[in-house]
Amino acid sequence: MLFKKNILLGITGSIAAYKSAFLARLLIKNGAQVQAVLTHSAKDFITPLTLSTLTKRPVYSQFVMNDLGEWTNHVELGLWADIMLVAPASSHTISRCAHGGCDDLLSATYLSAKCPVIFAPAMDLDMWKHPATQQNIKLLESYGNKIIYPTSGELASGLVGEGRMEEPEAIIQYLNEFLQEKHRFQNKKVLITAGPTFEPIDPVRFIGNRSSGKMGFAIAQTLANQGAEVILIAGPVSLETPVGHVHRINVETAAEMKAEVEKVYADCDVLILSAAVADFKPVYTTSEKIKKSDGLPQINLQETDDILKWLGENKKSNQLLVGFALETKDVEQNASKKIVAKNADLLVVNQYSEKNSVFGSDSNQISLLYRNGTWKHFETMSKTDVSAHLADEIYNSLFA
Repeated sequence: MLFKKNILLGITGSIAAYKSAFLARLLIKNGAQVQAVLTHSAKDFITPLTLSTLTKRPVYSQFVMNDLGEWTNHVELGLWADIMLVAPASSHTISRCAHGGCDDLLSATYLSAKCPVIFAPAMDLDMWKHPATQQNIKLLESYGNKIIYPTSGELASGLVGEGRMEEPEAIIQYLNEFLQEKHRFQNKKVLITAGPTFEPIDPVRFIGNRSSGKMGFAIAQTLANQGAEVILIAGPVSLETPVGHVHRINVETAAEMKAEVEKVYADCDVLILSAAVADFKPVYTTSEKIKKSDGLPQINLQETDDILKWLGENKKSNQLLVGFALETKDVEQNASKKIVAKNADLLVVNQYSEKNSVFGSDSNQISLLYRNGTWKHFETMSKTDVSAHLADEIYNSLFA
């Protein structure tokens, strides 16, 4: 998978920098083209001459290359790379990248990179465990970056514990698996609904819910990252469109969402309905704002369109239908009834509670229910991680 891939190898000031020479050699042995970028302190641990000899390329470490004032174009470096790999990634560089600092060439290149970025941290045990470092790791992951987590072993300080950069052979294996995963939904089209729907009462009021759309947008980004062509039908949310092959269609009401689903579902391989569609809407909508002075209004309600049920009735045999269920009690019984009634293949089940409020949060705690009645339960994790697990389950269901 690494053959003819452009790998931008960032090296920071860590004793683990000596491993970077072995890593560069293995990357080249696997057919990759390697361009090294060093921080100033990295040169205390490994020389540019060593890396230049191995990669057959000049090694960059500063914005201005020589006395002639020639500029190292960090933007071009970021565009050149298929993957940017920072190994080792020191605590200082992790913090700088997490918070958008760009006072050196490596961090400036990181901010310009359009490719996937992978960090392989290396530091002492206490530094790795410090809440500040862990928060910075979470920030990097929230931006879509990948982390090759350090292993346990003897550290430079003499302590034994987590903090050792993963070995070069294991990093190569990770990169190969990452590149394989990146293309596993190639030529697959995925429909995703996300966010709430707003059902108007009058021109300024509506019936809706607290859905932020974050879960659906995270799923869209994960599947786009893995090669899928995504059609994202989004209710009224203030989220940026995921990057990649994502076509976004904005709607407001359940009827509008269903109409857009009907237009595109037939050509899709996977149908993921993560939107929290309002269950009810007013029978009548007034064209003028209801005034308080007119007295307490009586609002009669009717059911909205059940998009999941409609798809369950109309899906083709080669399509995979994934629904979402939010329950407050009798979770397993209600979910088991829903997956049958809606003819879904997989149900993502949330139980609403104070610990798992779901709405607006960046984390979620889910269970997966399969058509055959099998359950799979997960601990609380980021919505990005939830989307990664869901992508795995969808892939296994499609290709197993």
